[in-house]
Amino acid sequence: MKVAIIGAGWAGLAAAVKATQAGHRVTVFEASHAIGGRARVITSSTTRTLPDGMPVRLDNGQHILIGAYTEALALLRLVGISPEAALLDLPMTLQFPDGLGLRFAAWPTPLDALGGILQARGWSPGDKWSLLRAALGWKRQSFNCADTLSVAELCRHLTPKINAELIDPLCVSALNTAPEQSSAQVFLRVMRDALFGVPGGSRLLLPRMDLSALFPDAAASWLLARGGLLKLGQRVGSMQMQGRQWLVQSELFDAVILATSASQAAQVINACAKEASPAVAAKVQNWVDTTQALQFEAIATVYAWAPQTSLPQPMLALHSSAQQPAQFVFDRGQLGGPAGLLAFVVSAAQGERATLQTQVLAQAQAQLGLALQPVQTVLEKRATFACTPGLQRPPIDIAPGLLACGDYVAGPYPATLEGAVRSGCAVVALL
Repeated sequence: MKVAIIGAGWAGLAAAVKATQAGHRVTVFEASHAIGGRARVITSSTTRTLPDGMPVRLDNGQHILIGAYTEALALLRLVGISPEAALLDLPMTLQFPDGLGLRFAAWPTPLDALGGILQARGWSPGDKWSLLRAALGWKRQSFNCADTLSVAELCRHLTPKINAELIDPLCVSALNTAPEQSSAQVFLRVMRDALFGVPGGSRLLLPRMDLSALFPDAAASWLLARGGLLKLGQRVGSMQMQGRQWLVQSELFDAVILATSASQAAQVINACAKEASPAVAAKVQNWVDTTQALQFEAIATVYAWAPQTSLPQPMLALHSSAQQPAQFVFDRGQLGGPAGLLAFVVSAAQGERATLQTQVLAQAQAQLGLALQPVQTVLEKRATFACTPGLQRPPIDIAPGLLACGDYVAGPYPATLEGAVRSGCAVVALL
């Protein structure tokens, strides 16, 4: 088939690679002149530098992977990226600057989680037992619960320390939604895959290269080498159904895959409903209505620097509050970047960029004892959909020959790199 893919983020590029592998002829349209969507290097005509004058490449937000991200890891290998070389492989660790907290043991899955809980520093026997009892209960129920349940309700029987030091940071980092508003079912799916899904599923995989090099650039090269087309700077504002084909940018295609943001996808196909048959128009309009009903959460990444700064570990958990909003800090110097560069992540961020930056720098002083200079703060106000209980997400299949992929479409995962990649793989199976 001749397939148009609109959007060159991780989902769109995953779909392009899988479609090409399946024998289809692919053209990717991207409105900007950069690929990778929200998970890429910040592009600018001005070279960014650290306060000491050293040039630096900054990602448009800090991302991580885990061993359970099987589709993303397989896709990296397919386009020629070795996960073993590109990703720093660590045990799942949620330890604070004082060394307290959870670090999984170097044991096979799922014993690594058990060992980590038993050996966790700063947790009382009562804390550990409440977590073990809850985890065993989740496993007995096959990691299923009522769709209407929130993470806070699911974990109400856990001790305050476990909720504060484990559940809350895990929830907000995976679902980018506060525990009181987060879907317990989606949270349990992530927990199941990480703890029991695949051997090594809980392993923490931190990129040692920038996000553009990790996948988008390699995917584009792989695609072009196999006859695919990548058209940058071409915004697709509308398209028309002609018989069983779709007209996109004055060219006919057998199928169209929308791989843009949810709001952009809804805007592009909204006009299609007016020109289609009543049955198709109703289906398209229902998809648009479902998509436009999604709510969104922000993520902020505060890059800051101090000379000769190094953290005890490449990633540390932080005590988070309204005034000290970052949940994690990453030492980019231990991940292939310049020494002294740190990245603070504020999931489900509230407030404006300048305020968040000021709060995080004060948090770094209070919790790490570091006087840091700001480098850049990235605030994505619509970074992910709000993963709330009972949320109805739009399906992949929109109309004949018209499909969508992205981390927001119907699927088991929240808005993560794995969710985006899985949607890209799933959409190709429906061609």
